[in-house]
Amino acid sequence: MDFEGYCVKCRKKQQIKGGNLEVNAKGRRMAKGTCPECGTKVTRFLPSSDK
Repeated sequence: MDFEGYCVKCRKKQQIKGGNLEVNAKGRRMAKGTCPECGTKVTRFLPSSDK
């Protein structure tokens, strides 16, 4: 899954390629991947699917 997320180390939005969809402990969906420039983990919360 490709998505755009904010990298806190680079301090800018990055295009993340090959991310994974996950569900956290509270049931929220999120996309996880790594920054292509620095390799830091980037997460982004996604809207709920029940809407």
